[in-house]
Amino acid sequence: MTEPTTQQDQPDISTLSYEQAREELVMTVKRLETGNLPLEESLRLWERGEALADRCQAWLDGARERLDKAREETSDDTE
Repeated sequence: MTEPTTQQDQPDISTLSYEQAREELVMTVKRLETGNLPLEESLRLWERGEALADRCQAWLDGARERLDKAREETSDDTE
């Protein structure tokens, strides 16, 4: 049986790349879907999963802003 991961073992979410956050989110969802975790562990995983999803969304929002800005610059150059 594996030991539950403590918060000290986990990296700070704000330091994760999109890919790292997404991979951890996928693993978190898989663990939650097994359904054989104690309630406290499930809640901890749920909260971390929410934070990971927010981190992924922030990365995607940032990427969208960069693409929009690049399009604007390209559009301005062609006018």
